[in-house]
Amino acid sequence: MALSSLTAVTPIDGRYYNNTNELAAFFSEFALIKYRVRIEVEYFIALSESGIVQLQHFDKTLNEKLRDIYRNFSEEDAIWIKNTEKVTNHDVKAVEYFLKDQFEKLGLQDYLEFIHFGLTSQDINNTAIPLSWKEAIKESYTPVIDELLHELRSLATSWSDIPMLARTHGQPASPTRLGKELYVFVERIERQLQLLHTVPYSAKFGGATGNFNAHHVAYPETNWIEFGNNFVNKILGLDRSQTTTQIEHYDNFAASCDALKRINNIVIDLCRDIWTYISMEYFKQKITAGQIGSSAMPHKVNPIDFENAEGNLGIANAIFEHLAAKLPISRLQRDLTDSTVLRNIGVPFAHTLIAVKSTLRGLRKLILNEQALANDLENNWAVVAEALQTILRREGYPKPYEALKDLTRTNTQVTKETIASFVDNLNVSEEVKAELKAISPSNYTGVTL
Repeated sequence: MALSSLTAVTPIDGRYYNNTNELAAFFSEFALIKYRVRIEVEYFIALSESGIVQLQHFDKTLNEKLRDIYRNFSEEDAIWIKNTEKVTNHDVKAVEYFLKDQFEKLGLQDYLEFIHFGLTSQDINNTAIPLSWKEAIKESYTPVIDELLHELRSLATSWSDIPMLARTHGQPASPTRLGKELYVFVERIERQLQLLHTVPYSAKFGGATGNFNAHHVAYPETNWIEFGNNFVNKILGLDRSQTTTQIEHYDNFAASCDALKRINNIVIDLCRDIWTYISMEYFKQKITAGQIGSSAMPHKVNPIDFENAEGNLGIANAIFEHLAAKLPISRLQRDLTDSTVLRNIGVPFAHTLIAVKSTLRGLRKLILNEQALANDLENNWAVVAEALQTILRREGYPKPYEALKDLTRTNTQVTKETIASFVDNLNVSEEVKAELKAISPSNYTGVTL
């Protein structure tokens, strides 16, 4: 069968293709090849500007034409490289041969051997992959997570004054406000995003075993560490690891995966809370004409967006967990296990993107059912016991906690009248009694943030 959204093996390229196709620019085989070509071209340009004698006469006006090789990189170019790889059985070497072919077309035959000069394939892979990761986070992940934060802030503001019964251990607890409970997730995500953005996009660039052996033996007078730092840090915008084996040690990449996993965990927590509020009828959901909630029960409108998000976030986190645990471990100066694992970095990224978009859809379907929240508060007057006993403590009343415990646990249904009767029988001033009677589940919601 020809590959299509119906025949794709994974839902990323099948069922959810419309939600994930933007990631092809960063994590597809085509993208990886294009990033490799980009690194090789920029490396050659950096070499030509480094003062190496053999490159002193290189026409610098050709730099933009060289950059056009990756700017205008086409599917036909990628196929050329893949066909060459069938012969070389080496993907990065095939990229080198492609560039030599392109250089010859530009009349640059004298400079062919300075393509991939002194490098090992991991100098290309370990700069191409973190660069694609950095740009995917900037151009794809950050906009959608910012959109989620914007939606949550908007809902939190709209519902900032809506009182709501809290539940700790699943039991009625001191009331809160709906907007504040949503803002909890805003603050949590924001703080973890800050941590994510502090993680360097580390890259390895130093030759076969990280020591610039080939570079140094050819041009011992050149400061290759300075060159490498300038190339990786300033030209590519990454962070060059100073002491490496043949490969990047991936410690910071693992930290990035862990940071994304923590944000995903927060979104799972959000989805489960909203799912529960829907089950409690705090929220209704907007109905889309023609859509069906259950094949058997016509009345149902299921919270499928939050369930979809939770499931996809679980898959994403399982893979982020493996990436973070596996990639920093490599036998001696390197083994090849990182190579095949790194080809999957787009998978958890895609499931994360699916989930965040699904969460946004779910949030935008919510219809506040204020009456359900009000009814829940009215049916749980026992929660004002904390307020009453605290004021009585302030007044020096003997054993107020115990008095409220007896009241709330011996009465099967504590009501407004139950509380009023209790207050009337207290040996306190009329002013304090009035203060106590003014407290209700709907106004005992603490400070406003």
